[in-house]
Amino acid sequence: MATLNRPLTGLGWDQPADLSNKEVVKRLSPSAVKGFLKIAALWELRDEDARQLLGGMSNGAFYELKKTGSRSLDQDRLTRISLLTGIFKALNILYGKKLADRWVHLPNTNPMFAGETPLVYMIKGGMPAMLRVRQLLDARRGGR
Repeated sequence: MATLNRPLTGLGWDQPADLSNKEVVKRLSPSAVKGFLKIAALWELRDEDARQLLGGMSNGAFYELKKTGSRSLDQDRLTRISLLTGIFKALNILYGKKLADRWVHLPNTNPMFAGETPLVYMIKGGMPAMLRVRQLLDARRGGR
């Protein structure tokens, strides 16, 4: 049974997961893949956009990931999925389901996006852009 200090993943909340440890990565990857594919479906991402959000994954590797979901991810992809999961969570706290799921596709007037969609911004800017979007949404959640 999981406790507050030892969730189902076997990792505590007091420190980040050691993504240099192959066993930790192996344990986290299936859930991360499943979560990412669910987010991609809810956001109605094209496969090309999903692959770009994962750092430019090849077609073959991506379709294998979709088919089996069992591929062990590297630290970069786990971090990207973590950021996207935080963005997804923040959007669902801030907005109703319909807007939360469409938000990444809507042109945004925030100067950070320069009129583009958050999706285009994150694809162009990679992980640093994903981090900025996550920070923006977390700040909005906090009333800032």
